[in-house]
Amino acid sequence: MLDEGGRVADPLVLVDLDDPDVTAPAADGRLLVGVGTGPLTSRARLAVEGLDLSLVTEGAAAEGRGVPRECVAVMDVEEEVAATYAVVRRSPQAALVLGQVLRASEGLPVAAALDVESFAYSMLLAGDEFRRWLSGNVGRAIPPRAEEPVLLGRDGNVLHVTLNRPERRNAYGRQVRDGLTEALSVALLDPSVERVVLDGAGSCFCSGGDLAEFGTAPDLVTAHFVRTMAGAGRLVHALAARAEVRMHGPCVGAGVEIPAFAGTVTAASGTTFTLPEVAMGLIPGAGGTVSIPRRVGRWRALYLALTGRPLDAATARSWGLIDHIATAD
Repeated sequence: MLDEGGRVADPLVLVDLDDPDVTAPAADGRLLVGVGTGPLTSRARLAVEGLDLSLVTEGAAAEGRGVPRECVAVMDVEEEVAATYAVVRRSPQAALVLGQVLRASEGLPVAAALDVESFAYSMLLAGDEFRRWLSGNVGRAIPPRAEEPVLLGRDGNVLHVTLNRPERRNAYGRQVRDGLTEALSVALLDPSVERVVLDGAGSCFCSGGDLAEFGTAPDLVTAHFVRTMAGAGRLVHALAARAEVRMHGPCVGAGVEIPAFAGTVTAASGTTFTLPEVAMGLIPGAGGTVSIPRRVGRWRALYLALTGRPLDAATARSWGLIDHIATAD
C-alpha cells in the first residue's frame, strides 16, 4: 500500500459485484469500491455494506427494491470508476483519511464524531496536499469587518436567523461563524424559542468556508478547538428538533454540512450541494463527516466528497440530504 518513501502507492481496491461469490474484503485503510453492471444479488447487497462505496447502473434496482443507499447509480460505471480513481490518485491522503473517518465515526455519538473529524482535518492541514492547494490560492484579501454578518428577528416563538454577507455569498468565515453561533446559543438558552429558521441573504444560502481565511489559524491545535468548540454544527445538532434550514443557490462545503444537522432542511428547486474539500487536500471540516452520513449513509457521503460534483435538489431529496423542495410562489 505504501512505497519506500511512505507515500500511498495503492489507494483503491475494486470489488466486482457481478461475481456470484462476491464478498467484501477486510478493510485495510484503502478505499474499497464496488462495481456492478447488473442486478445486485442478495450476496452482493450484503457485500456493499462492508465497502466504502459502490458504483452501479440503474439495473442494480432489482426486484423493485431500488438502489441500496450503499450504492450510487451512474450512467457509465467504467467512466465513473476512472474519474473516482483519478481523484483518489490526485489526493490520496485526503481520500483515504476521509474513508477512515467515515468508518470510524459511523457509530459514535455526534460530539465524539466531530472530534474525530477535527483531529483528521488538523492533520491534513499539515499535509503536502493542502500545502500544494494553498500555494495556488495565496493573495486573497481577508474580508473587511461587516456591521451585521448575521441578522436576527423574533416573531412570537420563532427566531429567524439570516446569514448576511451576500457580497461574499455568505461564506462561512470568522464573522459569519461567530454571529451564527451566538444566535444559535440564544435559542439554546431561551426556552421560549420553539422554532429556529435559518436562511441566507443574496444569491445563495452559503458558499462554504471563506477561502481567504484558509490556513490563517495561529496553530493546528487552536484550529481544532475553534472547529469543535466554536463551530455551528454542534449547536444546530442540539437544536435539531426545533431547527429548519432553508437553502437556495449553489451551496458548498460548510453550507451543506451545517444544515444537514437540522431536523428539517428545505431547498429551492435550483439548489445544488457540493463538497470540494478532498481536491484541496482536506476533508469536510464543518461537521460534514458526521451530519451528511447520518442523512445519506457514509457511502454516498464519500461519493459526494470524492467527486466534488454538485448534487441537484431532486437527487438530494431522494437520498435524504434534504427533506423538502420548496415550490415557487
